[in-house]
Formats: sequence, C-alpha cells, structure tokens
Amino acid sequence: QVQLVESGGGLVQPGGSLTLSCAASMSADDIASMGWYRQAPGKGRDLVARIFNRGSTWYADSVKGRFTISRADAKNSVRLQMNSLEPDDTAVYYCNLVSDAAQMYWGQGTQVTVSA
Repeated sequence: QVQLVESGGGLVQPGGSLTLSCAASMSADDIASMGWYRQAPGKGRDLVARIFNRGSTWYADSVKGRFTISRADAKNSVRLQMNSLEPDDTAVYYCNLVSDAAQMYWGQGTQVTVSA
C-alpha cells in the first residue's frame, strides 16, 4: 500500500507563510505526478497545485503568484510553499499522487488555518 506522509500545517496570520511537505513510499520512477488539494468546511476538495514527472507545474488561479510547488531532493517528495496567505486559504490540505498506472493515492490531510 502506498503511503503519503504530510507535514507542515498549522496556524498563521494573514500575510504569513507556511510550507507543506509530502513524502511518498512509492519509487519516483513510478510516479506520474504529485499535487495538493484542499477542502474548506462545507466545500468540495479542489486541486491547488500539481507537479508532473518532467517538472511542469499547474496552479489554481486563486493561488498563482503566491504558492509554489516543487520536488524535494528525493523526487518522491514534494513541497508546497505558501506565501501571502489569506483567510480563504484556510482548509485541510491533502497530498495526492498519481502513478504511471493511473492509480490515485491520498495523504491523511493537514490543517492550515489563516487567522489573526
């Protein structure tokens, strides 16, 4: 069973920064892409950012220019650097992995709260 271990959530004031990290137990050679979704209370789970195995990235319009997704030294790990955080960024953030075999895996979720 593939495991995704997340870390880095917490409470931050508006305008602050946080970095989320996710490490996968799958070999990088078998990963098509990794990304981050978020789910605010009472809302659906939305894609925030994704990085593909050749390094290209995708961002939701709401986070462009503020969030950066990147691979850690090991290509089966990703980081999400979140700057200029706003109260609307408050959500549970989930790491997501899509394998070369088109299987999808999820982390357990980490809470990000942006509040004064």
